[in-house]
Order: sequence, then structure tokens, then C-alpha cells
Amino acid sequence: MRSHALRIAALLAIILAGCSAQKNSAQNLIVEIEATLAAAEPEAAKYIPEQLSEVRTELAGLRAAFERKDYAGVVSSAPGVLGTAQSLATAAAARKDQILAALNDDWANLAATLPGEVTTLQGRVDLLGKKSGAKPARGIDAAAARSRMDDVTALWSKAQAAFGAGNLNEAVATAKNVKTQADALASDLPGP
Repeated sequence: MRSHALRIAALLAIILAGCSAQKNSAQNLIVEIEATLAAAEPEAAKYIPEQLSEVRTELAGLRAAFERKDYAGVVSSAPGVLGTAQSLATAAAARKDQILAALNDDWANLAATLPGEVTTLQGRVDLLGKKSGAKPARGIDAAAARSRMDDVTALWSKAQAAFGAGNLNEAVATAKNVKTQADALASDLPGP
């Protein structure tokens, strides 16, 4: 009877040692996923938020399994989640490059066309006040047109300053605003 009890005690010790090792492995995998996620999170949140959310959900599932003491489930599922978490930084960088390339193209197009459009528009606005003895066309307020032109010019300067400061996103957004306002002003003025 005593040898049977010793065998059972030895078997329990082996099982407990196996459980403890699996618990440590599961815990280490979760910690590794958390660290990987923390490193990728700033850029991933900005450029691939849906993928980041998916990894967070999967990590929450692993934590819940760990709390239920399903260490084997954590150990079997965690490598896939870790691989996905590790790919976040690469995916975010690729998306960032894609967005920056599109912004560079937008800026190049706007910077090539807007200066000429703004100069032409400025000439049209200047003509409103220079026609000797002639009144501006009906419904045209020369002072308001000059004020709107000043706004367009100030915005274009702001866009160029943003570009010079390396803020491509702001530069393109402001330049698009310039284009919109310049087009609206041009449509309100009498033809050239």
C-alpha cells in the first residue's frame, strides 16, 4: 500500500511539474506578445488600426484562457498571435510609406499648378479695382474679392511653410483648401 501511495505521489509531482512548466511557457508567450505589441502600437494605431484591434482581441483571448488555467490552449495559440503581432510593425511601415508616397504625389501636383493659378487669380482680382471709370460687374464686391484673395495667398504661404517644416500631411491638406478657395473665387469673378 505504501509503495502504491509513493507511486501516486510521484505521478502527481510529475503532473504538477508539467503544469508549472506549461504555465511558465504560457505566461512568457503572453509577455512576449505584449512587448511586441507595445513596440508596434504607436505606428500601427496610426496606419493600421483594424489589424491592431484584431491582435488586441486575440491577446485578450489568450489572457482569458490563461486566467481559466488553460495553459495548453495558450501555448498552442500564442505563436500565431505572436507572429501577427510581429508583423504589425512591418505592415504599419508599409502603409505609412504608401500614404507618404500618395501625399508626395499630391504635393508635387499641387505645387506645380497652384502658384500659376494663384498668380492668374491675383491678376483678375487686381483688375477689378483698376478699370478706370468702370464699375465691377453686377454682384461683384471688389473689396470682398481682395479679402478672399488675401486668404488664398495666406493659405498658400501656410501650405508652403508646412511643407518646408516637413509636415507633408498638413501641407497637402492646406494646399487642397487653397485650391478649393481659389476655384470658388475664380468662379465668382467675371471672365478674364
